Formats: sequence, C-alpha cells, structure tokens
Amino acid sequence: MIISGFVTETWQLFGCYILSAFGMSGIGMGVMHDACHGSYSKSPFVNKMVSYTLNMVGASSEVWRIQHNVLHHSYTNIHEHDDDINAPFFLRFSPEAEQNKLHKYQHLYAWFFYSLSTLSWVTAKDFIRLKRYHKKGLVKGENGYRNTLWTIIAWKVVYFAFILGLPLLFAPFPFWMILLGYVTMHFVTGFIITMVFQIAHIVEDVNFPVADENGTVEGERILHQLATTCNFSPNSRIITWFAGGLNYQVEHHLFPDICHVHYKDIAPIVKATAEEFNVPYYSKPNFFMAVLDHFKMLYILGNTPKLEPQKA
Repeated sequence: MIISGFVTETWQLFGCYILSAFGMSGIGMGVMHDACHGSYSKSPFVNKMVSYTLNMVGASSEVWRIQHNVLHHSYTNIHEHDDDINAPFFLRFSPEAEQNKLHKYQHLYAWFFYSLSTLSWVTAKDFIRLKRYHKKGLVKGENGYRNTLWTIIAWKVVYFAFILGLPLLFAPFPFWMILLGYVTMHFVTGFIITMVFQIAHIVEDVNFPVADENGTVEGERILHQLATTCNFSPNSRIITWFAGGLNYQVEHHLFPDICHVHYKDIAPIVKATAEEFNVPYYSKPNFFMAVLDHFKMLYILGNTPKLEPQKA
C-alpha cells in the first residue's frame, strides 16, 4: 500500500507500518517459531522453507536456531548459557548476574529497550551472535561460519532493499518520514515479541538454576523446564492465536517438536500430571497479571544482591 501510491497521508503511512509490526510479530511467533523447531509441518523441507520467513523480516533463522533451540531450550534461565537472559550491562535478568547501580531503575527503563530489540536484531545482533557461537563451536562445518555470514548478509541486503529501498523510491514521502515509520514499526514489534518471552521466564515464581563450570546442570530436564517456565492467559483464544501458542510456554518447553495448535489440548493433561506428582506448574490467568509480575521481578533483580544458587 505504501509503495503503490495509495498511501498519501502521514497517518496512513504510520498506520501501515504499525500494522506491519503486528504482522512481523505474528510471523515470528505463529509461523517461523514452529518452523524452526521442525513442528510446522511433517516435512523437513516445508519447515526449512517456512523458517525463511524470519529471514524475510530481517533476521537470521540459522543464528536463531542456535540461540533459541540449542541454548535457550537446553539452558533455560541459566546465567551465561541461556542467551535470552544474557543482557547488556544496564539490564539484569538473572540473580546470578552482576549487579550495578543502574539496575535499581531497570523496572522503569527496561521497557524502552525491549522496543529496540528487533531493530538491534536486524542490524547488528545476528553478526555478534554468529561470531560468539563460532567461538563456542556451535557453528558446524568446515566453512560453516563463512557460509552463514554471507547468507546473513545476502538476506539482509534483500530485506533492506525491500523494506526501505522500495518505499524511498516510490512512496511520496521524504526519507526521514519513511525512516521514522520503519523505526516505529520495530518499536512495536520489539515490544510485543520481547514481552511475550519475558513474561514467560522472568517472573517471581520461576527458578534460575546454576550450571557448573562444565555447563552441566543438576536435575532432570522436564523438571527443569517446569521450574523455569510460566504460562499466561491460557483461556484467551485471541492471545493464543496471535502469540502462536507461546502463552503455553510450559507445554512448548516440554514438547518443542509439537505444533502450537495442540498446546491448548495438552495443557490440562500437563497441569493434572504436575499436580499428581507435586511438581511446579506456573501459570498467570491473564496478560496483565503476567506483565505486573514481570515488573515486580525486574525490581527485585535490580534491588537484590546476588542470591543463593537454585536447583530445578
């Protein structure tokens, strides 16, 4: 609509970019996520092709698989191993992370940086993570690092040519307005996606287990996932649809190879089994309560010194 000339008013331009932000979020949570886990389709080829939807919105599916499938799902909530809680110096997402004076205010300013997350992702984060994963030996193949690097560059060239180049060429708006609309789109996308993942893991109830110097974690995998993960809004069909079932984070972490459309049917069985064996099953009744709990946890992490290690 922007490049066709149909959009001529400023409010229409920003309306389209904000609509695109919700589209990007939906692609990330409801389409790409399942595909990268291999649960979108029974066909590995279909999953591979659909996973490229992440590349089409500016990020790298290859790097994401390592960050999410390997590190986050293997080391959930473990400091220096789970990349989802490895934050820059001005944020503290784990009681094991070093505390500084800025952290006491993070419950107030973290939300702004959440909005910057996908903008950082499509510009620099993929390259930073790829280099780090290469050093860790997580990038496979003799030429794995070089090939993945060039693949990332090629996809980003196509992405920026489409998302910025075409509007600059065909839309009747100045450069700065197109750029501002693009940044606005990422502010909305970044906030939505980051919040969905943060309220599932950075809340008061969950544990933050500690790995030894070899990266070994005590305990059983299923119990670890139950202790470090929290559901939210399990009765909301709208949130379940829009978030791609990621409001059922417990079920997703237990069964990442099952498509999210089945989580609502699996959840009652998981909950009943957890109660039967007296193991944790955390869930917040609605989105607002989950956000409030995350706000409290940011405050606690920002104002509490390093805590004693936890076991799942």
